[in-house]
Amino acid sequence: MSFLNAVINKVENEVLSEELQERVDLIQHKIKFMEPVTVACLDTENHLNREFEGIINDAGGILQEDVNQARVLIYAEKDASMLEMMGLLPSLLSKEWPAVEYNRVYILDDQAVAAKNPQEMVSLLEDIAEMLYPGYFVFGNEGKNWSSFGV
Repeated sequence: MSFLNAVINKVENEVLSEELQERVDLIQHKIKFMEPVTVACLDTENHLNREFEGIINDAGGILQEDVNQARVLIYAEKDASMLEMMGLLPSLLSKEWPAVEYNRVYILDDQAVAAKNPQEMVSLLEDIAEMLYPGYFVFGNEGKNWSSFGV
């Protein structure tokens, strides 16, 4: 059972629970036919952020501690807006990192980072799935909940 399936099972509203489960199932069905993506999730001091490991795994990612092994880099920090992080990122990135080299650097909005309820967590799953598998998932939250960071 995935991390989010356990969260959804606790939702008492049956209609909401079914809707959320369908959204999770859609992603999990698609990704089981895809290669897992290595991901590093960092804060604005380039420290590893393990807070999203369960959701990253559910989205088809494998959290990496070594940024040099990650194909995707996600910056996420509470109380730091995407605009603030955009100003900080250029000084934090290294050209040698594979995610930077292949332009796979993303920023999560601080509201998405603060996801607490099942609906917000499923939305975060959708956002991360879209980051990991661009072109396979389009949920329409780019620019709102997350942003690609071009180097």
